[in-house]
Amino acid sequence: MGTHVPKGLLSVVTGNTPAVRGKAVDRLLRLSPDAVTLAVSVHGRDEEHPSVQRFISGGDPRIESIAPMAATGSPAVILRQDLLSLRRTVGSGHVILALPENLDILPFLVELWRTRSGATSLGDHYEAAPVLVAVDPAPFMADIGCVHQAVHLWNGWDRTAPLTQAEAAARQVESADVLYVPAREGADSRSASGVAFLVEQMNGAAPLLDLSADEGHLVRPLPADFGEQWLARLDHIVTPGIRRGSAHLTPSVESVLWRARRPVHPQRLADALATVMRGVVRSRGHLWFSSRPDAVVTWRSAGAHLDLREAGRWLEPEETGAWEAAAPHRRTLASWFWHDYYGERRNEIVFTGVDLDEQAIRLALDEALLTDRELAQGRDAWAAVPDPLLG
Repeated sequence: MGTHVPKGLLSVVTGNTPAVRGKAVDRLLRLSPDAVTLAVSVHGRDEEHPSVQRFISGGDPRIESIAPMAATGSPAVILRQDLLSLRRTVGSGHVILALPENLDILPFLVELWRTRSGATSLGDHYEAAPVLVAVDPAPFMADIGCVHQAVHLWNGWDRTAPLTQAEAAARQVESADVLYVPAREGADSRSASGVAFLVEQMNGAAPLLDLSADEGHLVRPLPADFGEQWLARLDHIVTPGIRRGSAHLTPSVESVLWRARRPVHPQRLADALATVMRGVVRSRGHLWFSSRPDAVVTWRSAGAHLDLREAGRWLEPEETGAWEAAAPHRRTLASWFWHDYYGERRNEIVFTGVDLDEQAIRLALDEALLTDRELAQGRDAWAAVPDPLLG
């Protein structure tokens, strides 16, 4: 009978500035003083593999001889090797992985934990603790409004296409299992509170770290299906949840969920955008365009920049291969929303912002849908509708 060897615990910490990331690491070290910290920075130009620099610190004397390290290649591959090496060195201890702001955190984590053919799985040696994302209020507000500067993020194996700084800031917040918004010393605490209200709405699944309450959940393992949950949050067909009834929210910061079950007229949607986007800081979802009845059109905005693009096809009942290839959460959602005529086709967008006019948003979007008369004309007529957005 084999002996059960306990797994180590792996915490992931990131933040929009080095200073606030350091504060988050300090909070974990107060809960787990013997933890080993693996701090990472990633540097590289578009055409190169990045340079991944790592620095290891902690109370375990066995790591004192490990000097700062640098390697060139895939960040996920390099850090997986580091973590497996640490597991052999420190056993079933706690490792804190402090990641820089130029990583696309959720895709990176999916790749880091992915079981590779012929290689040792990270999941055989570690349990995952909640992902802690720290937000420095003033830089965050500057970033979430910046749509004129293009940035690239490393997602574990490659660089993303150019993103706005606002999109990068939003993605980091949405990668969190727990959010942490500390106030700067000497700064207006109301500013930090306002940012806390906003990011809490942007990621409805992540609680805000309450420093007056028990923080023990930060060093307890996530549920066993954490990998599936991360994948679901990356799926373009999954709309983020809305947080309601939180004690931290103010009436001025809110989210609006809009759903509809008929195609969108692209021209009328284009005409409605000024009304729909007023006051919106972040929005995510998907649309069913009349001009592209078989395509899932993703909707994603951060700051004043809106991105619409095709992202795959709607599932059809006779396409067995597509159903088998779809992730379990996608098949579940398709079953929930299935319509005998439309299939899984639907529109669903969550808007988060300040002083949103929910009634105006809903009315403008509802009026952009095809009318009964237009619906009766059939798919060929829908596809002929002028499309100024994706045409």
